[in-house]
Amino acid sequence: MLKKITKITIRITRDLSLLGLFTIIFTRIVFLRNAFPQTFSKEDAPTKQVAIVFGAEVKRDGTPSAVLRDRVETAVALYKSGKVEKLLMSGDNRFVNYNEPESMRQYALTLGMSDSDIVLDYAGRRTYDTCYRAKEIFGVNSAILVTQAFHLPRSLFLCEAFGIDVVGVDAENYHYLKRLRFFWNARELLASVQSVWDVYLFKPLPVLGKPERIFLNGQ
Repeated sequence: MLKKITKITIRITRDLSLLGLFTIIFTRIVFLRNAFPQTFSKEDAPTKQVAIVFGAEVKRDGTPSAVLRDRVETAVALYKSGKVEKLLMSGDNRFVNYNEPESMRQYALTLGMSDSDIVLDYAGRRTYDTCYRAKEIFGVNSAILVTQAFHLPRSLFLCEAFGIDVVGVDAENYHYLKRLRFFWNARELLASVQSVWDVYLFKPLPVLGKPERIFLNGQ
């Protein structure tokens, strides 16, 4: 009897593991496929009023990491070429000595970005929060998403889920180590499934607050 129960338990565990693996891989494939026709170079991107710049790691001295510099440089290039009118820089600022939006802002200013056309979102703690708040707090209806290729599929899915008409621009101006690329893509496997759960099942509310419309007369 014990052997039979053990065999059944092993079989169920194996089947559930295979199902979970299939779900993870299938979700990522669907995301990648959907993102492909919506992803552009900064030169070929269509014109939108706003570019949403997603936060990433900031160094101890407050300067942006290579990944974050890539995103800011790409967004500023879009602004200077007339592709967008405003940059919405969204990132994590939960801790006193950690401020992704301000780090992005300061770097953008060194690149010649106009400070009056920078909008900061201090509560973009994760991609879900950034997309949700872009719609609900900042009134964004249409935007260019600026981030790396590994992150764009999930970002596009989430923004579309919240009713934003979006395209993506790959912010990859530098060479990244293969091990970093592997880590980022592996992390996206789980994050993609989590985003589906968040949108359709859990529906968590991010930090909200009073509306801060980027364009007072709408878009």
